[in-house]
Amino acid sequence: MLTNLDGPMSIAYLVAGVLFIRSLAGLSKQETAQRGNLYGMVGMGLAVVVASVAWLAGGFEGRELGLAMMVSCVVIGGGIGAVLARRVEMTGMPELVAILHSFVGLAAVMVGVSSYLAPRGNIHADVATRVVHMGEVWVGIAVGAITLTGSIIAWAKLKGSLSGKPLLLPGRHVLNALIAIAIAGLAYPFLMADGTSGLPYLLVMTALAAILGVHLVMAIGGADMPVVVSLLNSYSGWAAAAAGFMLANDLLIVTGALVGSSGTILSIIMCRAMNRSILNVVFGGFGTADGTTNATSAEPAGEVRELKADEVSERLREAKSVVIVPGYGMAVARAQAAVHDLTRNLRDQGVTVRFAIHPVAGRLPGHMNVLLAEAGVPYDIVLEMEHINADFANTDVVLVIGANDIVNPGALTDTSSPIYGMPVLEVWKSKLVVVLKRGMAAGYAGVENPLFFLDNTRMLFGDAKKSIDALVTQTAQR
Repeated sequence: MLTNLDGPMSIAYLVAGVLFIRSLAGLSKQETAQRGNLYGMVGMGLAVVVASVAWLAGGFEGRELGLAMMVSCVVIGGGIGAVLARRVEMTGMPELVAILHSFVGLAAVMVGVSSYLAPRGNIHADVATRVVHMGEVWVGIAVGAITLTGSIIAWAKLKGSLSGKPLLLPGRHVLNALIAIAIAGLAYPFLMADGTSGLPYLLVMTALAAILGVHLVMAIGGADMPVVVSLLNSYSGWAAAAAGFMLANDLLIVTGALVGSSGTILSIIMCRAMNRSILNVVFGGFGTADGTTNATSAEPAGEVRELKADEVSERLREAKSVVIVPGYGMAVARAQAAVHDLTRNLRDQGVTVRFAIHPVAGRLPGHMNVLLAEAGVPYDIVLEMEHINADFANTDVVLVIGANDIVNPGALTDTSSPIYGMPVLEVWKSKLVVVLKRGMAAGYAGVENPLFFLDNTRMLFGDAKKSIDALVTQTAQR
């Protein structure tokens, strides 16, 4: 019955696919991010409309009830999304993204079970067709279940409901291997089962995959959460692609592949920035406060020197070059608008101000870039680590706002440190480093930072927002 719609549907899906590609291209740069978001929204709207029209034209029984359910889901889901988008602060975005990934995993599991119990078309026409379809169901549900539970654990860790410390069970790698072997082994009796008699195997596999998702993310420490969020984004894309195969929906396959591949690429880029492999992130248990450290890293020798806000503002006004390093502390204090005001004051007085962004700063890929863009900081002065690290030696003052692990010199010198080998922003090479912190607590990786005890480092203790507001007021005075 869809013969007359095949042509227009293919064209509409092609247009939507191009819009999704344009969306990813737009999101690759801050200057074009808004346009990229618009392309994505238009593409998704078109995809929903086309899929709905195709379903209505399919001649299925109960179309009226189905249409009512479809419209209700769109309205309710869209309403919830709109409310969350307006209410969630930028500090809560990492958790929101993580929990949204779980919805994609849940959808893949539900689509897989539904497709198994009520398959589209005659999948029993020949053995090859049936085996391929059953394989799609198996893989789609497995990836979806891992994404579902892994994303929930990541959400709980980011929210603080669960500790950021990794759960390192004895023999955890063997346990993961046994679960993976069981998932693969159960596929054989499932594929050989007639009709829907393989449902028990499918449900057992789903439970095992869900346990694997929990264990994989529980074993990952807090310092790796940005990479985990990126990986889960990739998993959700592959789960969506698998659902597209099950539903014979070309656009869903294309969209899932785009999300999956882009998430994988981003994860690889972030891992390279940490000088580690993805396998090491997933299985290494990195980022633990219980990690092995020597006496030097646990209790750095030296004296903490403190400056007051008026002294810092005087140093800033005397400087020719200032670099600001934002971290999660800036997000928590919601200080990005005040940072923008400080930047404007200093630039008006002829001071060169730039921002140094580490790839894993914050709790989400690009977290700091989004915060600064939200505050109106010019894009051209926001530089990535590889573009600014060499300039610290010629910098008069570096302001570190709520960052810790990404400016830790121990990552380059302390072989016993859990973050050893991770490239960091080498702020200590500047003439003066001013660190804004509430206290002397360790960073998210649980590692002490010897930067705080160096001769050219000064601490400005207190809430970052209040401290920056004080600097804004004082730097505005001529």
